[in-house]
Amino acid sequence: MAKKTRKGAASSSGTSAAPDIDAANIRLAQPDRTAPAGKTLLDLAGEQNLFQQADARQRQLNKERGVNLNTGLPKKAESEEDSGDDGDDDDDDGEPTISPFAERILDTALWCVSIAMLHFTLDVLVQNQYAIKIEWPVIIRRSLQALAVFSLLFYNLHRHTSDPRLLPLRRGVPLHVQDRLRQALFFVTSSLTGCYLIYITNEYSYMAVLMQAPPLGCLWVWSVIEMDLLWALPSLAIAGTFMLYNGYGI
Repeated sequence: MAKKTRKGAASSSGTSAAPDIDAANIRLAQPDRTAPAGKTLLDLAGEQNLFQQADARQRQLNKERGVNLNTGLPKKAESEEDSGDDGDDDDDDGEPTISPFAERILDTALWCVSIAMLHFTLDVLVQNQYAIKIEWPVIIRRSLQALAVFSLLFYNLHRHTSDPRLLPLRRGVPLHVQDRLRQALFFVTSSLTGCYLIYITNEYSYMAVLMQAPPLGCLWVWSVIEMDLLWALPSLAIAGTFMLYNGYGI
């Protein structure tokens, strides 16, 4: 009875029931991406300067309410926030900044921890190569000693972004001269450590290799990383030529 009533209501209203639609029979097509033929609402708004009028109106309202347009804060609250008790130094973007000294310390710690881990790995590999019982406390102590030594060297010799001087106490020397001195220093260090490391691994006893190979390897790797490509390639070529000339192996 209810079905007949609904059917009669649909017939009396002049509408027919919607037929069942099969989605498989619907043809797929790309939407129309052609540009509009006439002017759009944005074009009409631009011609009437509606955006400029809205901006001017908003500035007037902010001025009446005492609100800063850039921050959206009341001027009184903004001044209190700028003169807060936290004492943090913020830049123009509101991001906290650290001093060059603190950034230099963090940069040194990050790099030297990685170098100490490299020293730890090389120490384990050398002892494993000579089939010696690995003494973990001794290896850890050597790695900590390497961390302290390389931290001192890295702090003074690395070209930090915040303070690119060669030494913190050097003044009056142009930066480009310091960069060349730094590159020359690492070039000599890389060449000497590379050749000497190849020499001791082929000529000295295993005890000398155990004691000297890890720190020399770390110093060699760090020197190559610090140099530019035009300085690093010749230093590696010197070590390779030294090895081939003397008939050494790796």
